Amino acid sequence: MGQEILVCFFIGTLIWLLKTILVKVLASSFHVNAFFERIQDALYNQYVLESLSGPPVFEWRSTKEEVGTVTEAQQVRNSGSASPGPGDLKETLLPKEDRGKLQRCSTVGKKPRFSKTMPNKKDEEISIDKMQKLNHKNISAWNMMRMVNIICHGALSSTLDEHILDSDIKDDSLLHIRSECQAEEAAKKIFQKVAKTGCRQIYLDDMIRFMDKEAAFKAMDLMGITCEDEGISKSSLKIWLVKAFRERRALALSLNDTKTAVDELHNMVNILVSVIIMIIWLIILGIPISHFLVLISSQLLLVVFIFGNTCKTVFEAIIFLFIMHPFDVGDRCEIDGIQLRVEEMNILTTVFLRNDNQKIIYPNSVLASKPIGNFYRSPDMVEAIDFSVHISTPMEKIASLKDKIKGYVEENSSHWHQGPMVVVTDVEDMNKMKMSLWVTHRMNHQEMGERWCKRNLLLEEMIRVFKELDIEYRVLPLDVNIRNMPPLVSTRLPSNWTTCAN
Repeated sequence: MGQEILVCFFIGTLIWLLKTILVKVLASSFHVNAFFERIQDALYNQYVLESLSGPPVFEWRSTKEEVGTVTEAQQVRNSGSASPGPGDLKETLLPKEDRGKLQRCSTVGKKPRFSKTMPNKKDEEISIDKMQKLNHKNISAWNMMRMVNIICHGALSSTLDEHILDSDIKDDSLLHIRSECQAEEAAKKIFQKVAKTGCRQIYLDDMIRFMDKEAAFKAMDLMGITCEDEGISKSSLKIWLVKAFRERRALALSLNDTKTAVDELHNMVNILVSVIIMIIWLIILGIPISHFLVLISSQLLLVVFIFGNTCKTVFEAIIFLFIMHPFDVGDRCEIDGIQLRVEEMNILTTVFLRNDNQKIIYPNSVLASKPIGNFYRSPDMVEAIDFSVHISTPMEKIASLKDKIKGYVEENSSHWHQGPMVVVTDVEDMNKMKMSLWVTHRMNHQEMGERWCKRNLLLEEMIRVFKELDIEYRVLPLDVNIRNMPPLVSTRLPSNWTTCAN
C-alpha cells in the first residue's frame, strides 16, 4: 500500500510538472509572437534615453573602466576609428542600486532601474548587444521572461535632475517618467545637454558622444531623421520621447492584462488536471470507480447541458484572445464603423474607450465574429483630400497647383512620403471638376490628433495656393424669368410693419 501511495505521488507530481511546463512554454510562445518586436523597440528606446541622459561615452568609459585617459579617447575619435560598441562598454540594462554616487552618475546612462522586489540581479539585466541579436527563432523562454519583467517592473527614467542625484535619496522612482508632461520636460533637458551651445538641432556628431555610431544612426532613425546631414529639432525629440512613453505604458498594460488572462487560464487547467490526477490515483490504489465514473458522467452531462453555452463562450474567448489576438491595450481600432481605443483586456470581455471617453464593453465571443480594423498595426496610411474647381480652370493653373503641392510635400519629408497624387475623379453638372489629393503619412492613424494636425497644415497650404493661383469654384448662372414687376415707386409695406406700428 505504501509503495502504491508513492507511485501516486510520483505520477501526480510528474503530471503537474508537465502541465506547468506546457503552460509556461505556451505563454512564452504567445509573448514572443505577440510582443517580441514591441518589447525590443521599447527597451532600445529606454537605452537611447538613458544614454542621452547620462554623461558622454568617453567620460563614462574613463570613470567606469579606469583605462586610458580622456585625451587618448579623443585621439581615437579624431583618427576615425569606430566608437566603442555596446559590448566594449558593457552597456547593459540593469539596476544601479548599491553603487557609489560618482559611479551612479557615470553609469546611469546605461543602467535603467527596476523594481526592488525582483530576486536576482542576474535575472534583471540583459545586454543591449545581445538583445539586438535576438529574434523569434533564437530567443529562449528565459530571455523572454527577463525582457517581459523589465517592461512590467521598470519604467522610462531620466537622470538629468542633478538635485536628486546629488542627494542621499535612494528611491529611484523619483527619476521615473510618469506623465507626458514629464516626458516633454525630460526631452527639453536632453536637448539642452546634447546639442551644441547656440545650436537649434542635434546632429550625428553630438549623438556619437553618447553612443556608438551604429546606435546613433538607429536612434536618429527612430526620431524620424532619414539623412545623415539632417538634425533633430527640439520638437522632434519631444515627439519621440512622448511616443516612447505612451508605447511603454501601453505595452506594460498589455503584458499585465495578458499575464492576468494567462493566470486565469492556468487556474482552469489546474482544476481539470486535478480531476484527472484524482481519477488516476483511484485507479492505482485499486478502488472500484466504475460506478463512481458512471455517476460523474451523468452529472457531467447535466452540467454540460446547463453550462454548455457558457463553456462554448469561454472557449471562443480564449481562441480570440490568444490565437487571433487582433489588438493590444492602447491600440486604436475600428469596430462597426466606430473608432475605439483598447483600455483593458480580460478572458471574457474587452473594455474600449470611445473618442469622448465613454467606456464600451464587448464580449470577446462577439468580437470574434466582427471585422476589426487596427490602426496601430497598420503601415503608413494614406490621406485623401477632396476638393472641386470650376471646369473652366486653365490646365496651366492645375499643373502649377500640382507642382506647388508636390514641393510642399517634399519640403516636409518628415511628415509625408514622396510622390503625392492630384487626380481628377469626376465631372459633375458640366461645371464642377472634382479632384482628390492622395498623399501618404509617415505614420499610421494610431495618434489621431497628430494626424489631424498634419492634415490641417496641408489644408492651410492648399488654401494659400488656391488664393495665389486664383483657383475657385463658381456655380452656373441661373435663368430668372420675371413676369410681373411692381412699379419703381410702391406704397406697399411689408406685412409685419403694420403689426409693429399697432
